[in-house]
Amino acid sequence: MEAAKALYTLIGTALLPLLPLRLWWRGLREPLYRSAVGERFGRYRSGTFSAPVLWVHSVSVGETRAALPLVQRMKAAYPEATILLTHMTASGRAAGRELFGDGVVQAWLPYDVPFAVNRFLAHFRPAAGFLVETELWPNLIGEAHRQDVPVFLVNARMSERSGKRYARFSSLTRPMLRRLRGVAAQSPADAARLAKLGATAPIVTGNLKYDVSIPDNALTLGAELRLRFGASRPVWIAASTRDGEEALILDAIARAPMPPSSLLVIVPRHPHRFAVVAELLRSRGVPFVRRSENRSVPADIGVVLGDSMGEMSAYYAATDVAFVGGSLLPLGGQNLIEPIALGIPVLIGPHTFNFAEATAGAIAAGAAHLVADADDMAREVCELLSDAARRKAMGDAARAFHAAHQGAVQRLWSWLRPQLTGPSFAAHSNLTPPDRD
Repeated sequence: MEAAKALYTLIGTALLPLLPLRLWWRGLREPLYRSAVGERFGRYRSGTFSAPVLWVHSVSVGETRAALPLVQRMKAAYPEATILLTHMTASGRAAGRELFGDGVVQAWLPYDVPFAVNRFLAHFRPAAGFLVETELWPNLIGEAHRQDVPVFLVNARMSERSGKRYARFSSLTRPMLRRLRGVAAQSPADAARLAKLGATAPIVTGNLKYDVSIPDNALTLGAELRLRFGASRPVWIAASTRDGEEALILDAIARAPMPPSSLLVIVPRHPHRFAVVAELLRSRGVPFVRRSENRSVPADIGVVLGDSMGEMSAYYAATDVAFVGGSLLPLGGQNLIEPIALGIPVLIGPHTFNFAEATAGAIAAGAAHLVADADDMAREVCELLSDAARRKAMGDAARAFHAAHQGAVQRLWSWLRPQLTGPSFAAHSNLTPPDRD
């Protein structure tokens, strides 16, 4: 074992006794963290799985949703296969259940120590693995490589900031990336950074999130929510907000009052913060209605707290303007593709390094507008809510921008499919050629 990997493993093993305490603590706010804890250590319930087992790892909500078109393509090509979907976060696992139901096998990815990784691979015996976006685990990738399990990094992204962090540990990062069977990046910039870190000949297939269609039931719920919010009220959303942003937003709209009767929908990024934001609103004397109350919003209430999971598409569909959070503070931003797909004018803050390519493209296309700070955001919201022609122009640009960037799943699958070979795939050799899938 390389010296850097040995040190990494030693540190990880030493921390193992503390990890159940961490799960217990996180489970206070999100009980799912306390479920199936043994899986984190490679202990899985016995069961049989139809071959091939195609393993997709999506750490959290965004990656799980991005994986949807890839999983759909796998199920169409290998209808008898078992799709194994692994996660690290409770929100990711809940999103997987919501999106796929019983159509996949779900499990926690084990901690990245050799004994747990080996148990995982021995139990599921995957024919191939697909790590979504930036999920890189040295022992997992190394052991899969040793056992000749092809592992691909797909929909890969690597921000400039993350690239610099990985470069500090090049003696660990470079061998790990070279053990991947292939890397499919979202953009040329992502591919270049990954190649510099050690990935072998990464290709560019685009961002799978552009290929995620908005479900009809989300659109139906969005229409219902709009009626509850007030069909004639101007409605805007502060979506996927992070710690500290809600206070900035409330301060800003107090200094720049919104158009009469307008309604703000605040949807925190993480469910454990629903209660925190509710307390913030109460402490400021701001009347609000919780989404979980499932009732109409009175005309004299100006804020809705979106305290529900799995309804972000519906929230967007019920609004006129969207501010995408995680971007007022240096947190990297959140996914703005979903509101763009719905033709919603998007405002985004200055800190977007996690979604730099999509953000820059959307701004250049006129689908999104960059704001400098919370006060600038409040002014832009006021202008957009008061200017139907500008909203329509941005909405039309958003739909055109989204349509122009679709097709990533076809490009990815055309590249992947010829590489899925071996005994596990022998029984499926009569399937449709890649260019016709």
